[in-house]
Amino acid sequence: MEGKPLIKVLVVEDSPVVREFLIYILNSDPDIQVVGSAGNGEEALKAVKRYRPDVITMDIHMPKMDGLEATRRIMETDPIPIVIVSGSTDAHENTKTFRAMEAGALAVLIRPAGIGHPDHETTAKELVQTVKLMSEVKVVRRWPQTRREPVLPPVALAGKQERVKIKVIAIGASTGGPPVLQTILAMLPREFPVPVLIVQHMAAGFISSFVEWLAQSSVLPVQVAMHGETMLPGHVYVAPDECQMKVEQGGKIVLTHDEPENGLRPSVSYLFRSLAAVYGGDAVAGLLTGMGRDGAEELRLLKEKGSITFAQDKDSSVVHGMPGEAIKLNAATFILAPDKIAAVLMSLANGKSGM
Repeated sequence: MEGKPLIKVLVVEDSPVVREFLIYILNSDPDIQVVGSAGNGEEALKAVKRYRPDVITMDIHMPKMDGLEATRRIMETDPIPIVIVSGSTDAHENTKTFRAMEAGALAVLIRPAGIGHPDHETTAKELVQTVKLMSEVKVVRRWPQTRREPVLPPVALAGKQERVKIKVIAIGASTGGPPVLQTILAMLPREFPVPVLIVQHMAAGFISSFVEWLAQSSVLPVQVAMHGETMLPGHVYVAPDECQMKVEQGGKIVLTHDEPENGLRPSVSYLFRSLAAVYGGDAVAGLLTGMGRDGAEELRLLKEKGSITFAQDKDSSVVHGMPGEAIKLNAATFILAPDKIAAVLMSLANGKSGM
């Protein structure tokens, strides 16, 4: 009886010691076969043609051609799921990692801890699990980037004739979320009148660089949320690592170490439930691309309480798990592509029912 085919992985890493370490971890899983390795981006491009891998693990800082440029080229010619494996936790340095996600990489992880380190087993398992999950994602070709000013399309908000009073916006995202959040936030104007809360599922250690990267393309102040702070209009608050984030009366952010939900902390479900309790129908909430179903039930709860809700459409989602589940539950008032989401948020935040 034949089992399912092995997942073929290409390891791209300039340090021979680290390269062998990653190969050892990946090959120790019975479902994975490392078919090749490369020491820089140029070698990676040749190896992709030669080995046709199912997944690539990619270092960012390499000689000749770095991981950002290699990711760009691969996604323009031979799109393959790419997992960035970073040896750095420096927030400023890791903004390049998120530029690779902009170019099409699916996930980012800290390099597993060395054998004998207390975190070795957990971090090695995370690498293996991420590679397996990403091997199932169907990536699409990215056309060579030309920077254009985003054009906001007109949006008609059918069926919402009354003036709406929005006090807060909350967005949950997972796999493929960072570039979509970047698109949405880049389109919101400086005078945007309500606070925005974000839960983005991500490996620990990258939230600061993620926030710094988002801030580079947004005129709104983007920050890691802090316990006890009062939300300000036009500010963006991103949930930190290993904390659940909720809101309380008076627009206060509360961070807790409550248990993970849906295996996740921060969890979108946890945030959305608090919005439903505190704001009822005065919120806008949405789910973007991502695996699983975190936030889907709670999006329905918000919609039932009178909040306006949205889910990202299937065509623009890398993985239509979370938004797809929400749509199945009839939890989304709107099903939208990322550029339309920004237009809808602006219209609703300004108290208009249509444009």
